Amino acid sequence: MATTTGKISCVKCEELKATVTCDERVGDFCFDHMSEQFVKIEEELNEFQSGIDRQKAELQKHELMKQTDEWERESIEKIRQVADEVRHELSSSVIRFLIDLDFKLKQLAQQLLQCRKEEDFIDKNMQFFNEEVIRLKDNRNNTPDFKIDHDSTSFINKIRLAIKEPFLCTANLNVNATWIQNGVTVAGGNGGGSGMNQFYFPFGLFVDDDQTIYIADCENHRLMEWKRGATTGRVVAGGKRQGNRSNQLNRPLDVITDKQTDSLIICDYNNRRVVRWPNQNGTDGETIISNIGCWGLTMDDDRFLYIVDHSRHEVRRYRMGESHGTVVAGGNGQGNRLDQLYYPTYVFVDRDHSVYVSDQANHCVMKWMKGVKEGIVVAGGQDQQSCLIQLSNPYGIVVDQSGTVYVVVGVSNRIMRWTQGDTQGRVIVCGNGYGSESNKLSHPTGLSFDREGNFCEPMIEQ
Repeated sequence: MATTTGKISCVKCEELKATVTCDERVGDFCFDHMSEQFVKIEEELNEFQSGIDRQKAELQKHELMKQTDEWERESIEKIRQVADEVRHELSSSVIRFLIDLDFKLKQLAQQLLQCRKEEDFIDKNMQFFNEEVIRLKDNRNNTPDFKIDHDSTSFINKIRLAIKEPFLCTANLNVNATWIQNGVTVAGGNGGGSGMNQFYFPFGLFVDDDQTIYIADCENHRLMEWKRGATTGRVVAGGKRQGNRSNQLNRPLDVITDKQTDSLIICDYNNRRVVRWPNQNGTDGETIISNIGCWGLTMDDDRFLYIVDHSRHEVRRYRMGESHGTVVAGGNGQGNRLDQLYYPTYVFVDRDHSVYVSDQANHCVMKWMKGVKEGIVVAGGQDQQSCLIQLSNPYGIVVDQSGTVYVVVGVSNRIMRWTQGDTQGRVIVCGNGYGSESNKLSHPTGLSFDREGNFCEPMIEQ
């Protein structure tokens, strides 16, 4: 926000005047030139709007539209060719049948005519002609049995639009950025319970582009959706008591959304499964991965799933539709070596597909670059301590574009930040201990940024 700075040299006219600081990267402006800056910004916004309008108007000229039209033409032509072939074959078969029937009819008529000329009718001849007429009628009424066989082999390549979302990770925050220490409750805040305005041990959460929040309400065995500004949420998955049926959950711990299928993907921890749940009035979920102690999960920009298997001390990557996946972190039993994890909890993947893992029992955050066999410690790692420089049972993590790590320290009820190369962290939110006041946290777990750089995190309410 612009602030008045007193008499300082204006960056435009270089005169000492009362100035306004617009942005430390831009400098100070006198009031006259500040007005020019506003006009310039307004012109840029108008130009940007014009560009959006042009893109909308030129949508039909998009290269993929052309490819889709071409596929449509080719597919219709293939269908027309096959239909013509079937019609020709049907016509040919029916015509052959009718020609054969006509030939037999003419033969019989010729025989009948010959008998009448010879006046040589006997009972046996009459019986023969009656039987032949009946047989010809039966043949005419019983045409060949035609039917359409559907070949399971597709002769048309079905197309679909594969949407590769732009990687919209956390904003590249200034290393000296600060956050207001008094938080604002945006969901729950009415004590622990099962009401639509309550949670009971919430864990992981996901903030959508429109700032809708999805929360894994663990002990209520449900997923809650809270629209921005709402005073109550709604159950979007589970909520049918704990259980393992397709419409139930059992202590869910984390959730993300999949825009391409408009669904929620949920860590159903006690059922040892990952389920996909339709986001629009879905009553049942679909198990997509079984036999996994899933605690945390995320998705990269190629729609690969990364699942933390808490009990196997590893993180696996899954292509959509796969049921086994590939180990990308840990996988060598529990331990504190660089190729091991020890009860990992949450995971984050950056634009380079490096995997960041909250290694809970080793009190650190590990980074595993794509394809490597060992990770590196990027936060903590000096055993469990409550001092500022270390971590104690890390949970939710977020990494910004500069590689700065933000991590929830549940035991210490705070959020810490590690910049690249740091050997000690810095408390940036709630270093005031445990509590329900707006400047304190109560056993925080998951962590997410919204588009404006605000922290969102669930706390346990009792």
